[in-house]
Amino acid sequence: MKIGAANHAGVFSAMEVAASGLSAERSRMNITAGNLANARTTRTEEGGPYKRLDPVFEAKPLNSATRDPVLRKIETVRLAEVRPDQSPGTMVYEPGHPDANPEGYVEYPNVNTVTEMVNMMTASRAYEAGITSIESLKAMARAALRIGK
Repeated sequence: MKIGAANHAGVFSAMEVAASGLSAERSRMNITAGNLANARTTRTEEGGPYKRLDPVFEAKPLNSATRDPVLRKIETVRLAEVRPDQSPGTMVYEPGHPDANPEGYVEYPNVNTVTEMVNMMTASRAYEAGITSIESLKAMARAALRIGK
């Protein structure tokens, strides 16, 4: 039994989808790590406290060169932009702080460390799931090749 081109396209399409998911979750983890690293940054080059960043993702057609209508509907995910969260930071009374306003308040970043840790765990688990799916796809491809001999 020979494996047809459509089967190869399906496996490779699934690999591409999984790989795009891994890339997206890696981006999410990097952005979250930056948010956590700057959770106490009260002064940036632009002036004012650090603003939390949010990743924005979008679906992207796979552009598979196939006649199969199912495969043509497959989409991957990609990071479209990194958007600063414009919500205000937390005002803390610290009159001796170098960034304190005339009333003695310092604006700290709008980063909630608990939320960021949850985001990091979610992205990490999604990344692990993507790795598992790629491993499963590789095992299926190997099995299909053995059957085709």
